Amino acid sequence: MPAFCDVAVPVPLDRVFTYAVRDAAPAVGARVLVPFRNEKLAGVVTRVHDEPPPVEAKPLLGVLDAEPVLSPELMELGRWIAQYYLAPVGEVLRSMLPLTAEVRRRVLYRITETGRQVLAAGAEQGASRRSRLPAEDQDREYAVLNALESGEAVPAGRLRPATGASPALLAGMVRKKWIARETAAESRDARRTVRYAVFHPSAPEAGAPGAPDSPDALGAARLPKLNENQLKILAELAGADGELPVAELRRLAVPASTLSTLVKRELVRMEERPAEFHLTGLRGLGGGDYGLNEAQSMALATIAEAVETRAFRPLLLHGVTGSGKTAVYLKAMRGALDLGRTAILLVPEIGLTPQMAAQLHAGFGSEVALLHSALTPEERSEQWRRIRAGEAQVVVGTRSAIFAPVTKLGLVIVDEEHDASYKQESTPRYHARDVAVMRAKLAGAAVVLGSATPSLESWHNAMQGKYGRITMAERVEQRPLPEVRLVDMRQEFQETGQEHLFARALIEATQATLERGEQAMILLNRRGYSFVVVCRACGEKLECENCSIALTYHKAVTETDGRAAGQRLECHYCGYKKTVPQRCPQCESEYLYFLGAGSQQGEERLQEVFPGARIGRMDRDTVRGRGDLERLLLRLHSGEINLLVGTQMIAKGHDIHGVTLVGVVGCDYALGLPDFRAAERVFQLMTQVSGRAGRGERPGQVIVQTYHPEHYAIQCAAEHDFGGFTERELRFRRAMHYPPYAALANVLVQSLRMEEAAGWAASLGRWCRDTTLPGIRVLGPASAPLARIKRTYRFHLVMKAENRRSLQQALRGLLGFAEQAEIPRGNLVVDVDAVSLM
Repeated sequence: MPAFCDVAVPVPLDRVFTYAVRDAAPAVGARVLVPFRNEKLAGVVTRVHDEPPPVEAKPLLGVLDAEPVLSPELMELGRWIAQYYLAPVGEVLRSMLPLTAEVRRRVLYRITETGRQVLAAGAEQGASRRSRLPAEDQDREYAVLNALESGEAVPAGRLRPATGASPALLAGMVRKKWIARETAAESRDARRTVRYAVFHPSAPEAGAPGAPDSPDALGAARLPKLNENQLKILAELAGADGELPVAELRRLAVPASTLSTLVKRELVRMEERPAEFHLTGLRGLGGGDYGLNEAQSMALATIAEAVETRAFRPLLLHGVTGSGKTAVYLKAMRGALDLGRTAILLVPEIGLTPQMAAQLHAGFGSEVALLHSALTPEERSEQWRRIRAGEAQVVVGTRSAIFAPVTKLGLVIVDEEHDASYKQESTPRYHARDVAVMRAKLAGAAVVLGSATPSLESWHNAMQGKYGRITMAERVEQRPLPEVRLVDMRQEFQETGQEHLFARALIEATQATLERGEQAMILLNRRGYSFVVVCRACGEKLECENCSIALTYHKAVTETDGRAAGQRLECHYCGYKKTVPQRCPQCESEYLYFLGAGSQQGEERLQEVFPGARIGRMDRDTVRGRGDLERLLLRLHSGEINLLVGTQMIAKGHDIHGVTLVGVVGCDYALGLPDFRAAERVFQLMTQVSGRAGRGERPGQVIVQTYHPEHYAIQCAAEHDFGGFTERELRFRRAMHYPPYAALANVLVQSLRMEEAAGWAASLGRWCRDTTLPGIRVLGPASAPLARIKRTYRFHLVMKAENRRSLQQALRGLLGFAEQAEIPRGNLVVDVDAVSLM
């Protein structure tokens, strides 16, 4: 039996750790509990062996899985991600496993020797006069020390209520080394269950032979006496075929003890049953069988041939909006299942999963599993277990669904492959599109990257012959692409003499659309009411106290579900909120000016202009969860909403046949952002939102309000000219050595102290200047465009390389120097193939 095993622990360190095996050796790919510093963590076994480490190995605390939870294929994929994105392998493997619900983590606190000395000194001399804390907080600190005096580790959930200590106060005591923070982990049963109340088998049911014919008779038949509340519960159960979830019985106006009494009297028994999983509330919108046109049939034939070869084959499916790509996806997945293979479908946003799940449910029934971050940890664990057991052959979800434990993978589809949401913005910073290609390669499967506006990287790969290319150039049933009209807002201001949120042409077209009984969408790609608040007297801009970003003004509203939200200033990066001040905090002037318009203001203006319209809003403020989105989409599909305003959420994949008009407001502001992908993003957003119009029998129209009507991204989007845009944009990329003609990484240095972050960044910059890096261009270091987020100061370097091997060597050298310079790995973020440089 092997004596040791290497474990990848979820910590920001680029290595694995060796532990001693006491009993049976765990399997590679299984989870184990290990001691790590003052914590107990769940890690993944990467190797078992008999090679003793140079220091004494700590023993495993426990084995969580009798069998591997990560297959050899997924373990290989995890190693590739760690190597390619220079991410700690432990954090990579943790992100691949949505099983956090199966491990219970607890935070505990223990008194230190320093803490005992402070406690003893306090008993003799009283509280320290040198402390800057208020007297109340000093008292709480001593209460904590007294509670921990026995030396036992006390859970935070018990310590905080007993002493009144806040998390911040406990963190401060840890920094002063008065107490030590520990974590403990243990396995738990994450199965979701629902508790049911059921008539006891010996209890006579209403209507049964010999059963009493009234509540009074029921009570007399079983016991000398039942009170009114008990009879009410029994009557409710009798009317529901003898069983109901306990949660539903709780809605009755009876004491909670009533049900317990019935259980004791053996009139009712309790049962734990598996909870049902709510796949989607849009099942009625799922399509049935799909008839394909010639272009769709040719696309399907190409994909089917790729699946049948049982070999890796990447394909780029370029189909205009409304060309029927989804129908091709569904047919292709059915073909894969008929061959005994499985399929994964990735969508960029949670917002697209309900309607895609509805279509998949219509075609595949219970064979569909859903994986995305809006599920509860227990739901994610349940869906993952279903997939691993082979109960689901089709998986749909956002980027993390690419790690679904399917076997015999035959087809991977990445819908809207251009979307930036596929890039993970926290460690490990992988791109799900590229990981999908690698997973298909490891599994010998076909991978289809589909979009009406492919990313320039994928398009370039197709032009170079690395990907096969499929084109669907026309909409289904020969429906025309919408006519796009540009409105120059500079000229609009000259003619009206006023600054208006909506141009006259857009108002007139919307009015005509509503009068015809059709639907309209208006894109206003900013949340809130106004996105800048400034003082007219001194020019002070109200910023977040944690981030170098202006606070967004949100007007007071009452949501459709009855929730009230008062007016506030809010940061959309860290969530900080504050009330709207009456006066400028800098100069005390009362003249505060609200600049810019968000989707909330857009909704208000539309209600003023179109008082008879049925207006809805789709943004992160109105759509907080799965239920909110499903209700909104149902109202939209049914025609209950005939005018929808929202952020870019409305642009992504929605197929509403009643929409004939789309308005685009303020989309071109992104052209001014310091990002080389700005033009590409504007072109993609304009094209995608334009594609929501005219998907039914009636033709569509798009009105774009812009201050840059001459920009090639705006012009090409208006003419539906993807080829013209790519030709011009690729010319700029080649000249400036940006992707796809170069490999790029953004190295981010961050710290809570600005001077520390600046010093580290300068040190890395000197290393780059003093080191020979063949084929590498380094920009910076410089302050990041968003210089401070969540109280963390940020500096960055951008590295561009002629090839990936050179970039990898340079980055590994940089990380090696950072380790020698004692720059903590957790303060250094390496973002390979960065999508955003902000």
